[in-house]
Amino acid sequence: MQKPGASLKLTIRPESADEFAVIHHLLQTAFQTAYYAEGDEQDFVNRRRNAEEYIPELTLVLQNADSIIGHVMLTRTWIDNVTHRHPVLLLAAVCIDSAYRNQGMGTLLVKEALQRAKHLGHAAVFVVGDPAFYARFDFRPAIEFGIGNADQIEDQYVLALELIPQALQAVAGIVRLPQ
Repeated sequence: MQKPGASLKLTIRPESADEFAVIHHLLQTAFQTAYYAEGDEQDFVNRRRNAEEYIPELTLVLQNADSIIGHVMLTRTWIDNVTHRHPVLLLAAVCIDSAYRNQGMGTLLVKEALQRAKHLGHAAVFVVGDPAFYARFDFRPAIEFGIGNADQIEDQYVLALELIPQALQAVAGIVRLPQ
């Protein structure tokens, strides 16, 4: 296994509208061989792009020379409780082209997305995913923060990360996980 980026010309940047078809294909292909997939991740990304929660500067591609080899999306969502709606982010549809997997590319892409989100002042990020993978970024089960979900997803797979320390302290409620 080579180091991330060794002998590659990697760039991480926001996606552009003229790349949507290429990204759609990348997502569709990448999730066909994923350990767990719903099968419609590419459609989920399209729906999120067309929603007001879309944040273009936090929907990133990983490019090697002229080829897009990875994608990650952070969009707005919220935690509802009896007194307030708390804005947070949803990390979705992280994918890497199969030829570049197990080289740290996914980690590189997620770290960059989280760093950009923090720089823009976002307080917390949620993801539905593999606890073992997301633990490397310090995601923890959302239930540990007193946050459940309304989608009947097992608590161990709904994960949260505070970008700002204590951001989720005393925020208990239900995170909205768009479909």
